[in-house]
Amino acid sequence: MASAVIASASRRRASARRRGAGQVLEVSPALLWYGLFMVVPLLAMIVLSFFTWNSLVAIPTPSGLANYAYLFQDQILRVAIVNTVLYVGVGLLLIIPLGFLLGFFLSRRPPGHAVLSIIFFTPWIVSASARAMMFTGLYQPRGAINSILTAVGLGDLQRLWLADPSTALWAIIATEAWAGIGATAVIFSAALGRVPDEVYEAARLDGAGIWREIVSIALPMSKDFIGLMTMLQFLWLLLGSAGTVLLLTNGGPGSNTMTLAFYLYDQAFVSGRIGYSQAIGVVGLLVGLVGMGIIRFAFRTKE
Repeated sequence: MASAVIASASRRRASARRRGAGQVLEVSPALLWYGLFMVVPLLAMIVLSFFTWNSLVAIPTPSGLANYAYLFQDQILRVAIVNTVLYVGVGLLLIIPLGFLLGFFLSRRPPGHAVLSIIFFTPWIVSASARAMMFTGLYQPRGAINSILTAVGLGDLQRLWLADPSTALWAIIATEAWAGIGATAVIFSAALGRVPDEVYEAARLDGAGIWREIVSIALPMSKDFIGLMTMLQFLWLLLGSAGTVLLLTNGGPGSNTMTLAFYLYDQAFVSGRIGYSQAIGVVGLLVGLVGMGIIRFAFRTKE
């Protein structure tokens, strides 16, 4: 009897080992793909940041910490970091709250909500070049914005919006917000649409108004999703600013609209300082990790 029990236990352990080996085999391809497309490029960026590489056809030469030493002397990098913080911070403050409010409106299924969803989402699928051309026209000295200001008697507020150091960065942020608010609203509406109508009806019976419904029901029940959308928009603004800046201002006037993403592009493909651009990329990586950590902390869910 004892030998039969021992044999049965041995068979169960052997079966468990085979299942474990099978699971390892199933996971390994995923880990391989992750390593090839995520870990290896990151490691390559970090390694190249210790080299001097001034042309794609040149041979990189080791330079130790020279690139990182120059980071502390680079005045433009400091401007780029400040601009990036403003760009991302103000962008999130516009996109997430306004997108959430519009999403709540859409989730209540007003008349024509399907058409409104398409209209709101359309700016997101407009190509970056088309979007830049449209807003360049709006920001021109004789463009729509200055023309409207003149028509309503506010001609003194006219600006060279993309050439004025005091307005250029804000004009670019407005362009990104225009593209992001509508798409974020449509995504939020899908999440908020899962909240049962009975919850809102019960709140109305207790005398709750629309703002009470938003603050007491919609926000708490979608906190995790808001955190996810904030993180995705944070990464989009941080990494995607290069294209918008390139098309609208090319970093100018001066360096007033220089962001980390655009400065990396400028150093790598315009100035030809590829090794130094990778050091800037490491700075951007650190900024991204810190930002995601802050967002994760802000939207953490207490158990």
